[in-house]
Amino acid sequence: MTSQSTLSSVPALGTHPASGSNPSRAETREQLSKASYDLLVIGGGILGISTAWHAAQSGLRVALVDAGDFAGATSSASSKLLHGGLRYLQTGAVKLVAENHFERRAVSRQVAPHLANPLTFYLPVYKGGPHGAAKLGAGVFAYSALSAFGDGVGHLLSPARAAQDVPELRTENLKAVAVYGDDQMNDARMALMTVRAAVEAGAVVLNHAEVTGLRFTRGRVTGADLKDRTSGDEFGVNARLVLNATGPWVDHLRTMEDPNAAPSIRLSKGAHLVLKRTSPWKAALATPIDKYRITFALPWEDMLLLGTTDEEFEGDPADVSVNDKDIAQILDEAAFSVRDQQLSRDLITYAFAGLRVLPGGPGDTAKAKRETVVTEGRGGMLSVAGGKWTTFRHIGRTVMQKLEALPGHPLGDDFEPISSLPKRLPLPGVANPRAVAHRLLVDNPAPGPRMAADTAKHLATHYGSLAFDIARLANDNPELGQRVHPDAPEIWAQVVYARDHEWAETADDVLRRRTTLTIRGLATDEVRGKVQDLLDKK
Repeated sequence: MTSQSTLSSVPALGTHPASGSNPSRAETREQLSKASYDLLVIGGGILGISTAWHAAQSGLRVALVDAGDFAGATSSASSKLLHGGLRYLQTGAVKLVAENHFERRAVSRQVAPHLANPLTFYLPVYKGGPHGAAKLGAGVFAYSALSAFGDGVGHLLSPARAAQDVPELRTENLKAVAVYGDDQMNDARMALMTVRAAVEAGAVVLNHAEVTGLRFTRGRVTGADLKDRTSGDEFGVNARLVLNATGPWVDHLRTMEDPNAAPSIRLSKGAHLVLKRTSPWKAALATPIDKYRITFALPWEDMLLLGTTDEEFEGDPADVSVNDKDIAQILDEAAFSVRDQQLSRDLITYAFAGLRVLPGGPGDTAKAKRETVVTEGRGGMLSVAGGKWTTFRHIGRTVMQKLEALPGHPLGDDFEPISSLPKRLPLPGVANPRAVAHRLLVDNPAPGPRMAADTAKHLATHYGSLAFDIARLANDNPELGQRVHPDAPEIWAQVVYARDHEWAETADDVLRRRTTLTIRGLATDEVRGKVQDLLDKK
């Protein structure tokens, strides 16, 4: 496949939806409004998605709606890590770290090995830093022990050896480097595959559908009124139970249930920067800023991801954004361990911010627990908030256990208890990504040019075995095998696939969350317009 952009020819492509595509929005609205559900999940972040997936596995009739896109807010604004939480060790949370490691390994090795990859971390110890080499050496050893040494043994490394893997590492006053292992992912792709898993288990889902009010029966919340933001159509969903999983908006929905509901959460803003890399990185940096905070420099999607900040946020969650103060802070903190040439503002391609949902209360947000809180309102609506990406499956199971324990068996007798379900059910597309990439390169039934190696790797690590569906689209229509932008691995077949199989409605849905074009700084007006034209042809 050629490396040239074919923007001028794209509007004629993909007029007809692919076979086996998702139902139309009109069909989904009709299905939602006519059926009665056991569980309505409001909020399509990873907490809501995971709960919908587990509830559908349990045999419940599940509906999932979100006012924006799936993983459109906090869940696609994370540090992209599946990790045990090294910093929790210094607070004595040994059990928590072990549980996090268990979930991390399950996701990266059995549930989604096609969407997660191991990442080696270097923790530099500088003269005058907040931690000594002996302490950090012992810490990474204990950390790896809690992971049953599944990622090797945590140890200390010489500065010279570390600089070979991370050429931009500052070595002045560098005493030693502690080494440990965790995993990395593309959070938006992981969330979308979990939505797909929920749908395959029977859930009915709709994004860009805003809740305008809750429905009540004898004082109990029994559904919601909604508005389709793409068409303006209004409709409603009836359900025996409603779960509020709206993340930063959780208290907004709680006041719909009870105008006098007291605030239950507080928000912490975490900002990140994406930069072009000036050299290859074979490991990530995790640099202590003080006793509680670490700044990350992570090789991710052929770029460098820097962050994060942690400060209290007040105001409309929809208004969260990265400001110049955030950029300065992230670059200043990265400069502890990263050389100046990698930290030029000219290298920044994208900046994003998300909101952590923390339990309400006083104190520094950096020290607040990242725990999941489930509460029941006066109208019987359950609200879930908090938690972390690494434990998204565990959170889904925990919410289901709460639902099962409610008095009066509101779920009925037909559902299967969560404890009896498979513990490590894989997400769709599960496969060895290296094997998938190899097959994409060697299997080429069409007479046209072969798929580029970077495109094959990209498809394999973002779709797993589902990459073959995208390759077939490109084989059937060679123009869909062209790159969306010459400087990115994505091809036009992914846009058609996102439209027909991944609920993409807007250019941002495609460019920010179903591909990497936005984070690479390549979502130009021309690209955006052609993508939207293709989406409108459904």
